[in-house]
Amino acid sequence: MDRRDMTISAWRQQLQSGEVSSRELVDQHLKRLESSEPSLNAFVEVTADHARAEASRVDEARAAGETLGPLAGLPLAIKDNLCTKGVRTTCSSRMLEQFVPPYESTVTERLWQAGGVLVGKTNLDEFAMGGSTETSAFGATQNPWNTAHVPGGSSGGSAAAVAAGSCVASLGSDTGGSIRQPASFCGVVGLKPTYGRVSRWGLVAFASSLDQVGPFAGSVADVAELLQVIAGPDPRDSTCLDAAVPDFSAGLNQSIKGLKVGVIKECFDAEGLDPEVKASVQASAAQLEALGAELVEVSCPRFNDGIATYYVIAPSEASANLARYDGVKYGFRAEDAESLAAMTARSRAEGFGAEVQRRILIGTYALSAGYVDAYYKKAQQVRTLIRRDFDAAFQSVDVLLTPTAPSTAFKSGAHADDPLAMYLADLLTIPVNLAGLPAISVPCGFSAAGLPIGMQLIGNVLDEPRLLQVAHQYEQAAQVFASRPEAALVP
Repeated sequence: MDRRDMTISAWRQQLQSGEVSSRELVDQHLKRLESSEPSLNAFVEVTADHARAEASRVDEARAAGETLGPLAGLPLAIKDNLCTKGVRTTCSSRMLEQFVPPYESTVTERLWQAGGVLVGKTNLDEFAMGGSTETSAFGATQNPWNTAHVPGGSSGGSAAAVAAGSCVASLGSDTGGSIRQPASFCGVVGLKPTYGRVSRWGLVAFASSLDQVGPFAGSVADVAELLQVIAGPDPRDSTCLDAAVPDFSAGLNQSIKGLKVGVIKECFDAEGLDPEVKASVQASAAQLEALGAELVEVSCPRFNDGIATYYVIAPSEASANLARYDGVKYGFRAEDAESLAAMTARSRAEGFGAEVQRRILIGTYALSAGYVDAYYKKAQQVRTLIRRDFDAAFQSVDVLLTPTAPSTAFKSGAHADDPLAMYLADLLTIPVNLAGLPAISVPCGFSAAGLPIGMQLIGNVLDEPRLLQVAHQYEQAAQVFASRPEAALVP
């Protein structure tokens, strides 16, 4: 069996039977990480010694007959904007290059309580602002399928790490598509949960009303297992929902016969949609129909207004959230400044990269007196209308279907001088964040050039079980990777 076809449950069975030890499993993935990292630059920090020590501790606990968590001994990677106690959390920014949190984020704490083992912190676009993982202060990440192409962003390092086999699964964050778009580009599964389903405590904030933590893995079943561990109320996060956590794996094998899948008309008519992507996703819709689902064309008239709305709201919230980085209490501080004001200005100018500065300036402008009503307030009103379109669609269907991204992974540097072109890569994912809905990207094919294509399924609020059921049934029937290109993934 190909190592990339091994699910969490398959690894767990081998660990429990003694076919492999946790230390051997971690060593296997660390070896893979070390061999692929020079080509990919997927990690900001590798915690090899810590991982080996934790794996050995799990082996000792297993030998002693102790009860172990569902992720015991499994090597995991974490996006470097999630705080990890005692391990640098940089947000791939010079501003936080030396920041070592004295506390653990809720989601990572839950992973370690479940027995997961940290192998490293993954690269991202600086402060999660970008769609290609090229704005990182520590160098760009490359796509494992073709290193001349980007892995997507901002969670490109987490997606690339899973695709390359450097870890069993990983966590990312999704503000406007930053889990789903890189999942599509890297040929893995990525889930953005309902806003509030997963705690944001310990996630370095970009846009607080949009950010959501979610998992990457090689299969829908694995994503369901990760979500089971990290979901649930958290008294430390006032935006985290006090909602019961269902068994996300229980319904995966149930038939989808009779379910209604809404095909959003505006997404397939979108300007710039690659014909190969369109054809692949339409074929996936036909596969769902063959499984017994009913395809229903639906309209979300304001879907394509999402991108303009997002690029007012997200920078505005970023402007407020990043105001705390002034060089005083923590973070990068410019030296030899003649005054406090000069020190603050220089610290921000030297500590933040160009894309972060661009978004702070846009947000500050949109929130300024005289413009807040014309821009920010208007964007929030359109956001409400987008949510109403989704509500109307879910009156007649169970899930919605779109392409994940308008194209396959573009070449590194292709949009370096055109930020608007980069922003359009999130055209099909952003409305989901504005509405707070759950969505998943599942591999659905390959381009003629051998690059992965992703299909996006969107669920209603807190309806992750239905979303995962449809995604799993498609994945099992389609067997996309059975026809994987021969020259796939870095050696």
